[in-house]
Formats: sequence, structure tokens, C-alpha cells
Amino acid sequence: MSLEQFKNRNVGSQPYVALDVGKPPQGGWCQFKQVVKRTFKGELFVGLWVTMKAMGKALFANDMHTVKYPFEKLPISPRYRAIHDMLRLLESGSYRCIGCGLCEKICISNCIAMDTRYDENQRKEVSEYTINFGRCIFCGYCAEVCPELAIVHGPRYENASEQRAGFSLFDDMLTPIDKLNLQQEYDGFGAISPNADENIKKTPLAY
Repeated sequence: MSLEQFKNRNVGSQPYVALDVGKPPQGGWCQFKQVVKRTFKGELFVGLWVTMKAMGKALFANDMHTVKYPFEKLPISPRYRAIHDMLRLLESGSYRCIGCGLCEKICISNCIAMDTRYDENQRKEVSEYTINFGRCIFCGYCAEVCPELAIVHGPRYENASEQRAGFSLFDDMLTPIDKLNLQQEYDGFGAISPNADENIKKTPLAY
């Protein structure tokens, strides 16, 4: 078929084919017979057999092809950017955030708000830190600009809320102190190298 045939817009010259759809039913009984004839065809029972066969395998042969969400979840990519996590220092357990405010300044959706103060040792600490997930577009700029690798994107993606503005506090994103050994490290500034234990050398004693 040439290209000129597609360019032809004269549809009136094209031959039409009349389809034999049969005569419309006359009366209520004829309409009922037409509905029954079109409903109970062989294809219907073939589809039911395939469905019952798959259901039998799932119930009795433990051949399940679905995931029992939320008890089971499909694996996601390690590069997936989801709900933020605030990491701790593995040595002391303190949070890594130094309150520099770079994540708040670089946020293009203006969803990060933080407030800092000085403690009794004149060290800056974070007093309030919130992220509005109703505005967040999960661009990842806050995680890239963080000099201490304190804020990263974790694998949690359930952020449904009854309100339009879903805020997350600093303590909600911070790694629990009892699960510090399960904290997942990310490559970047301040991250632990894979062979960190091998590079540790014992300090020689003077006595």
C-alpha cells in the first residue's frame, strides 16, 4: 500500500461493506432468546474454567501470584526516592543533622521548615524540623546538598493522609535508637566504606 492511498481524503469513493447482523428480535420472547443465546456461549465457560483452575491452584497448591499487601510488599529499586529518613551517627547514636539549613534553602517546593537553637554547650541543634509531604515532589535535592548525609530518601512510600497537608516531624523520620544496627547507609559524603573494619588499626599502648 502506497503513501498516496493514505493521503486520499475522498472517503465518499470508498466502497462500503454491509454487515449481516440479522433481523432485530420481534417481541419479548425473541428478545429473551437472543439474550440467552448471547450470554451462554462456549467462550463463557472456557473463561470460567480458566478462572476456577487458577483459583484452585492458589487455594490448594499454594501457587499464589498475588502479594498480600500490606503484609507483603514488592521489592523496590535502591534508587527509589520515597519518604525521608534522618540518620544517626553509628558511634554515639546522635543525629547527624547540624542545622545548617541547606535542605530548607534548596527545596524548590518550599516544603521543609526547620528551626534551630543553641544548647547549654553553645552547640547548634535542631529544635523543630518538618516536611510537608503534601507539597514535596521528592526531587532529592535536600539529600544531595546535605553535607553530613543526615537526610536521605528511604524505601517507605505509604504517605496517605486524611488531610491535604501531611506533615512529618523530625522524630518520625529519625532512626530509632534500638534499630541503629539496621540503619542503611548510603554512598556519599560521610558514608561508611565497605571495608571500614579492615582499615581500623589498633592504637599501640605506651606501656
